[in-house]
Amino acid sequence: QVQLVESGGGSVQAGGSLRVSCLASDTTGIPYCMAWFRQAPGQEREGVAATDSDGEVDYADSVKGRFTISKDNAKNTLYLQMNSLKPEDTSMYYCAAAYGSVCGSRNRGDYNYWGQGTQVTVSS
Repeated sequence: QVQLVESGGGSVQAGGSLRVSCLASDTTGIPYCMAWFRQAPGQEREGVAATDSDGEVDYADSVKGRFTISKDNAKNTLYLQMNSLKPEDTSMYYCAAAYGSVCGSRNRGDYNYWGQGTQVTVSS
């Protein structure tokens, strides 16, 4: 199984930047897919960004041009660089992983391993 630990959340003013990280630990050696999700109170968990094994990325329309997903395979770490943050980006941000051919998917149901989340708060 994959264990995920997020870090890097915090509070920032609108227009600012944050980078959240997700350290992955896998004991199987089987390739896995990763993505970023977020969930605000009372709202559904939504897929923010995902990357596949070829480096192709997919973003939610609400974050395109502002967020960048990247992965450092040597460090087993997934990143989400968030620029030009808006108050509506305030959410708990979760890293997710899955084995199989779901890389690039932002569908919550495709992932079965989740981190504990890291809070991002953007004030106006």
